[in-house]
Amino acid sequence: MWKRIRLTLEMIKFEHSVFAMPFALTGALLAIRHSGLSARAAWGKIGWIVVAMVGARSAAMAFNRLIDARIDARNPRTRMRHLPAGVLSRGFTWGFVTVSALVFVFAAGALNPLCFRLAPAALGIVFFYSFTKRFTAFSHLVLGFALGVAPAAAWIAIRGSLDPRILWLTAAVTFWTGGFDVIYACQDYEFDSAEGLFSLPRRLGIAGALRVARLFHVLMVACLLALVYGLGLGALSLAGVAAVTGLLIYEHSLVKANDLSRVDAAFFTLNGYVSMLFFVFWAADVLWKS
Repeated sequence: MWKRIRLTLEMIKFEHSVFAMPFALTGALLAIRHSGLSARAAWGKIGWIVVAMVGARSAAMAFNRLIDARIDARNPRTRMRHLPAGVLSRGFTWGFVTVSALVFVFAAGALNPLCFRLAPAALGIVFFYSFTKRFTAFSHLVLGFALGVAPAAAWIAIRGSLDPRILWLTAAVTFWTGGFDVIYACQDYEFDSAEGLFSLPRRLGIAGALRVARLFHVLMVACLLALVYGLGLGALSLAGVAAVTGLLIYEHSLVKANDLSRVDAAFFTLNGYVSMLFFVFWAADVLWKS
Protein backbone atom coordinates (compact mmCIF):
# COMPACT_ATOMS: atom_id res chain seq x y z
CA MET A 1 0.00 0.00 0.00
CA TRP A 2 2.71 2.49 0.97
CA LYS A 3 4.64 1.64 -2.17
CA ARG A 4 1.59 2.32 -4.31
CA ILE A 5 0.95 5.60 -2.54
CA ARG A 6 4.59 6.58 -3.12
CA LEU A 7 4.28 5.67 -6.80
CA THR A 8 1.06 7.66 -7.08
CA LEU A 9 2.68 10.75 -5.57
CA GLU A 10 5.52 10.25 -8.04
CA MET A 11 3.03 9.94 -10.90
CA ILE A 12 1.24 13.19 -10.04
CA LYS A 13 4.54 15.05 -9.49
CA PHE A 14 3.55 15.90 -5.93
CA GLU A 15 6.60 18.13 -5.55
CA HIS A 16 5.17 20.44 -8.22
CA SER A 17 2.57 21.63 -5.74
CA VAL A 18 5.11 24.43 -5.34
CA PHE A 19 3.76 25.97 -8.57
CA ALA A 20 0.33 26.99 -7.25
CA MET A 21 0.76 26.90 -3.47
CA PRO A 22 2.70 30.20 -3.11
CA PHE A 23 0.00 32.08 -5.01
CA ALA A 24 -2.71 30.59 -2.80
CA LEU A 25 -0.75 31.55 0.30
CA THR A 26 -0.26 35.06 -1.10
CA GLY A 27 -4.02 35.35 -1.54
CA ALA A 28 -4.45 34.25 2.08
CA LEU A 29 -1.91 36.77 3.39
CA LEU A 30 -3.51 39.60 1.43
CA ALA A 31 -6.89 38.64 2.90
CA ILE A 32 -5.51 38.45 6.43
CA ARG A 33 -4.51 42.14 6.29
CA HIS A 34 -7.06 44.17 8.25
CA SER A 35 -9.17 41.02 8.75
CA GLY A 36 -9.07 41.20 12.53
CA LEU A 37 -8.02 37.55 12.82
CA SER A 38 -5.77 36.61 15.71
CA ALA A 39 -2.41 35.06 14.84
CA ARG A 40 -3.64 31.67 16.07
CA ALA A 41 -6.81 31.82 13.97
CA ALA A 42 -4.84 32.98 10.91
CA TRP A 43 -2.35 30.11 11.18
CA GLY A 44 -5.23 27.66 11.58
CA LYS A 45 -6.86 28.96 8.40
CA ILE A 46 -3.57 28.78 6.49
CA GLY A 47 -3.10 25.17 7.63
CA TRP A 48 -6.50 24.16 6.25
CA ILE A 49 -5.82 26.08 3.02
CA VAL A 50 -2.64 24.01 2.52
CA VAL A 51 -4.58 20.77 3.16
CA ALA A 52 -7.28 21.85 0.71
CA MET A 53 -4.73 22.77 -1.96
CA VAL A 54 -2.89 19.47 -1.65
CA GLY A 55 -6.15 17.50 -1.76
CA ALA A 56 -7.51 19.35 -4.80
CA ARG A 57 -4.28 19.21 -6.78
CA SER A 58 -3.68 15.53 -5.98
CA ALA A 59 -7.22 14.62 -7.06
CA ALA A 60 -6.94 16.69 -10.24
CA MET A 61 -3.55 15.32 -11.31
CA ALA A 62 -4.47 11.68 -10.68
CA PHE A 63 -7.77 12.22 -12.53
CA ASN A 64 -5.87 13.73 -15.46
CA ARG A 65 -3.56 10.70 -15.63
CA LEU A 66 -6.60 8.40 -15.68
CA ILE A 67 -8.41 10.32 -18.43
CA ASP A 68 -5.26 10.62 -20.56
CA ALA A 69 -3.89 7.11 -19.97
CA ARG A 70 -4.71 5.81 -23.46
CA ILE A 71 -3.35 8.95 -25.12
CA ASP A 72 -0.21 8.77 -22.97
CA ALA A 73 0.30 5.17 -24.04
CA ARG A 74 0.54 6.26 -27.69
CA ASN A 75 2.85 9.21 -27.05
CA PRO A 76 6.57 8.29 -27.08
CA ARG A 77 7.24 11.04 -24.51
CA THR A 78 4.67 9.77 -21.99
CA ARG A 79 4.24 6.05 -22.65
CA MET A 80 6.35 5.15 -19.61
CA ARG A 81 4.11 7.01 -17.18
CA HIS A 82 2.80 4.83 -14.39
CA LEU A 83 -0.64 3.94 -15.76
CA PRO A 84 0.34 3.22 -19.40
CA ALA A 85 3.34 1.21 -18.16
CA GLY A 86 1.16 -0.83 -15.80
CA VAL A 87 3.04 0.25 -12.69
CA LEU A 88 -0.23 1.36 -11.06
CA SER A 89 -3.75 0.05 -11.55
CA ARG A 90 -6.68 2.19 -12.61
CA GLY A 91 -8.68 0.95 -9.63
CA PHE A 92 -6.10 2.12 -7.09
CA THR A 93 -5.75 5.47 -8.88
CA TRP A 94 -9.52 6.01 -8.83
CA GLY A 95 -9.43 5.30 -5.10
CA PHE A 96 -6.67 7.88 -4.69
CA VAL A 97 -8.74 10.45 -6.60
CA THR A 98 -11.73 9.79 -4.35
CA VAL A 99 -9.79 10.05 -1.09
CA SER A 100 -7.98 13.21 -2.24
CA ALA A 101 -11.28 14.82 -3.25
CA LEU A 102 -12.81 13.95 0.13
CA VAL A 103 -9.80 15.47 1.91
CA PHE A 104 -10.34 18.65 -0.10
CA VAL A 105 -14.06 18.80 0.73
CA PHE A 106 -13.37 18.16 4.42
CA ALA A 107 -10.75 20.95 4.50
CA ALA A 108 -13.16 23.30 2.71
CA GLY A 109 -15.80 22.56 5.34
CA ALA A 110 -13.30 23.27 8.10
CA LEU A 111 -12.62 26.73 6.60
CA ASN A 112 -16.12 28.15 6.37
CA PRO A 113 -19.62 27.36 5.00
CA LEU A 114 -19.09 29.24 1.71
CA CYS A 115 -15.92 27.27 0.96
CA PHE A 116 -17.83 24.05 1.62
CA ARG A 117 -20.64 25.06 -0.74
CA LEU A 118 -18.16 26.03 -3.46
CA ALA A 119 -16.04 22.86 -3.11
CA PRO A 120 -17.95 20.83 -5.76
CA ALA A 121 -17.60 23.70 -8.26
CA ALA A 122 -13.85 23.89 -7.57
CA LEU A 123 -13.47 20.15 -8.17
CA GLY A 124 -15.55 20.47 -11.33
CA ILE A 125 -13.18 23.13 -12.68
CA VAL A 126 -9.99 21.15 -12.03
CA PHE A 127 -11.49 17.92 -13.39
CA PHE A 128 -12.93 19.64 -16.47
CA TYR A 129 -9.45 20.64 -17.67
CA SER A 130 -8.59 16.99 -18.39
CA PHE A 131 -11.12 16.90 -21.26
CA THR A 132 -10.35 20.24 -22.91
CA LYS A 133 -7.49 19.15 -25.16
CA ARG A 134 -10.06 17.12 -27.06
CA PHE A 135 -12.04 20.15 -28.25
CA THR A 136 -10.27 23.51 -27.71
CA ALA A 137 -6.84 24.94 -28.44
CA PHE A 138 -7.24 27.14 -25.35
CA SER A 139 -6.94 24.22 -22.96
CA HIS A 140 -3.78 25.94 -21.66
CA LEU A 141 -5.86 28.80 -20.26
CA VAL A 142 -8.35 26.38 -18.73
CA LEU A 143 -5.44 24.79 -16.88
CA GLY A 144 -4.33 28.28 -15.88
CA PHE A 145 -7.77 29.10 -14.51
CA ALA A 146 -7.83 25.81 -12.57
CA LEU A 147 -4.70 27.01 -10.75
CA GLY A 148 -5.77 30.64 -10.78
CA VAL A 149 -8.85 30.08 -8.64
CA ALA A 150 -6.53 29.14 -5.74
CA PRO A 151 -5.72 32.70 -4.52
CA ALA A 152 -9.38 33.76 -4.83
CA ALA A 153 -10.41 30.63 -2.95
CA ALA A 154 -7.83 31.39 -0.26
CA TRP A 155 -9.28 34.90 0.09
CA ILE A 156 -12.76 33.41 0.55
CA ALA A 157 -11.33 30.96 3.08
CA ILE A 158 -10.03 33.86 5.19
CA ARG A 159 -12.77 36.46 4.73
CA GLY A 160 -15.84 34.33 4.00
CA SER A 161 -16.56 36.46 0.91
CA LEU A 162 -14.88 37.51 -2.34
CA ASP A 163 -13.25 40.87 -3.02
CA PRO A 164 -13.18 41.46 -6.82
CA ARG A 165 -9.67 42.95 -6.55
CA ILE A 166 -8.15 39.53 -5.79
CA LEU A 167 -9.34 38.39 -9.23
CA TRP A 168 -6.34 40.26 -10.66
CA LEU A 169 -4.21 37.57 -9.01
CA THR A 170 -6.47 34.86 -10.44
CA ALA A 171 -5.96 36.38 -13.89
CA ALA A 172 -2.20 36.64 -13.35
CA VAL A 173 -1.89 32.97 -12.40
CA THR A 174 -4.15 32.01 -15.32
CA PHE A 175 -1.92 33.78 -17.85
CA TRP A 176 1.30 32.60 -16.17
CA THR A 177 0.23 28.95 -16.21
CA GLY A 178 -1.22 29.22 -19.70
CA GLY A 179 2.06 30.65 -20.96
CA PHE A 180 4.34 27.99 -19.56
CA ASP A 181 1.89 25.23 -20.55
CA VAL A 182 2.02 26.46 -24.15
CA ILE A 183 5.82 26.21 -24.00
CA TYR A 184 5.60 22.68 -22.60
CA ALA A 185 3.02 21.63 -25.22
CA CYS A 186 5.44 22.53 -28.04
CA GLN A 187 7.16 19.19 -27.33
CA ASP A 188 4.02 17.36 -28.49
CA TYR A 189 3.40 19.35 -31.66
CA GLU A 190 3.83 16.38 -34.00
CA PHE A 191 1.94 13.96 -31.75
CA ASP A 192 -0.99 16.33 -31.21
CA SER A 193 -1.21 16.88 -34.96
CA ALA A 194 -1.22 13.16 -35.69
CA GLU A 195 -3.80 12.41 -32.98
CA GLY A 196 -6.08 15.34 -33.78
CA LEU A 197 -5.65 16.85 -30.31
CA PHE A 198 -6.10 20.57 -29.74
CA SER A 199 -3.32 22.89 -28.62
CA LEU A 200 -1.95 26.29 -29.57
CA PRO A 201 1.28 24.80 -30.98
CA ARG A 202 -0.80 22.62 -33.30
CA ARG A 203 -3.04 25.55 -34.27
CA LEU A 204 -0.35 28.22 -34.72
CA GLY A 205 2.85 26.26 -35.18
CA ILE A 206 5.65 26.27 -32.63
CA ALA A 207 6.92 29.75 -33.45
CA GLY A 208 3.42 31.24 -33.27
CA ALA A 209 2.66 29.43 -30.04
CA LEU A 210 5.82 30.76 -28.41
CA ARG A 211 4.76 34.30 -29.35
CA VAL A 212 1.40 33.72 -27.67
CA ALA A 213 3.19 32.36 -24.59
CA ARG A 214 5.17 35.60 -24.41
CA LEU A 215 1.94 37.59 -24.70
CA PHE A 216 0.36 35.59 -21.88
CA HIS A 217 3.32 36.38 -19.64
CA VAL A 218 3.16 40.08 -20.50
CA LEU A 219 -0.50 39.98 -19.46
CA MET A 220 0.49 38.25 -16.22
CA VAL A 221 2.82 41.10 -15.31
CA ALA A 222 0.13 43.65 -16.19
CA CYS A 223 -2.35 41.88 -13.89
CA LEU A 224 0.15 41.85 -11.04
CA LEU A 225 0.73 45.59 -11.44
CA ALA A 226 -3.03 46.14 -11.40
CA LEU A 227 -3.23 44.19 -8.14
CA VAL A 228 -0.41 46.21 -6.58
CA TYR A 229 -2.34 49.39 -7.41
CA GLY A 230 -5.74 47.98 -6.41
CA LEU A 231 -4.64 46.80 -2.97
CA GLY A 232 -2.26 49.67 -2.28
CA LEU A 233 0.81 47.45 -1.94
CA GLY A 234 4.35 48.77 -1.62
CA ALA A 235 7.85 48.71 -3.03
CA LEU A 236 8.56 45.11 -2.04
CA SER A 237 5.61 43.89 -4.09
CA LEU A 238 6.85 45.90 -7.07
CA ALA A 239 10.30 44.37 -6.57
CA GLY A 240 8.64 40.96 -6.66
CA VAL A 241 6.96 41.80 -9.95
CA ALA A 242 10.33 42.92 -11.33
CA ALA A 243 11.97 39.65 -10.20
CA VAL A 244 9.19 37.60 -11.80
CA THR A 245 9.53 39.61 -15.03
CA GLY A 246 13.27 38.96 -15.15
CA LEU A 247 12.78 35.21 -14.66
CA LEU A 248 10.11 35.07 -17.36
CA ILE A 249 12.38 36.88 -19.82
CA TYR A 250 15.11 34.35 -19.07
CA GLU A 251 12.62 31.48 -19.42
CA HIS A 252 11.67 32.58 -22.90
CA SER A 253 15.32 32.96 -23.88
CA LEU A 254 15.82 29.23 -23.22
CA VAL A 255 13.23 28.04 -25.72
CA LYS A 256 13.29 28.64 -29.45
CA ALA A 257 11.12 27.30 -32.25
CA ASN A 258 14.04 25.28 -33.64
CA ASP A 259 15.45 24.23 -30.27
CA LEU A 260 13.20 22.76 -27.56
CA SER A 261 16.01 20.96 -25.75
CA ARG A 262 15.73 23.20 -22.67
CA VAL A 263 11.96 23.08 -22.24
CA ASP A 264 12.23 21.09 -19.00
CA ALA A 265 14.51 23.70 -17.45
CA ALA A 266 12.14 26.46 -18.52
CA PHE A 267 9.05 24.58 -17.35
CA PHE A 268 10.05 22.94 -14.08
CA THR A 269 12.98 24.85 -12.62
CA LEU A 270 12.29 28.45 -13.55
CA ASN A 271 8.56 28.37 -12.86
CA GLY A 272 9.26 26.99 -9.40
CA TYR A 273 11.52 30.00 -8.83
CA VAL A 274 8.85 32.35 -10.21
CA SER A 275 6.22 31.24 -7.71
CA MET A 276 8.59 31.10 -4.73
CA LEU A 277 10.22 34.49 -5.39
CA PHE A 278 6.81 36.05 -5.92
CA PHE A 279 5.64 34.75 -2.55
CA VAL A 280 8.78 35.84 -0.71
CA PHE A 281 8.55 39.44 -1.95
CA TRP A 282 4.79 39.82 -1.54
CA ALA A 283 4.72 38.12 1.86
CA ALA A 284 7.54 40.40 2.98
CA ASP A 285 5.53 43.41 1.81
CA VAL A 286 2.42 42.31 3.73
CA LEU A 287 4.33 41.41 6.90
CA TRP A 288 6.43 44.62 6.79
CA LYS A 289 3.30 46.76 6.67
CA SER A 290 1.68 44.68 9.39
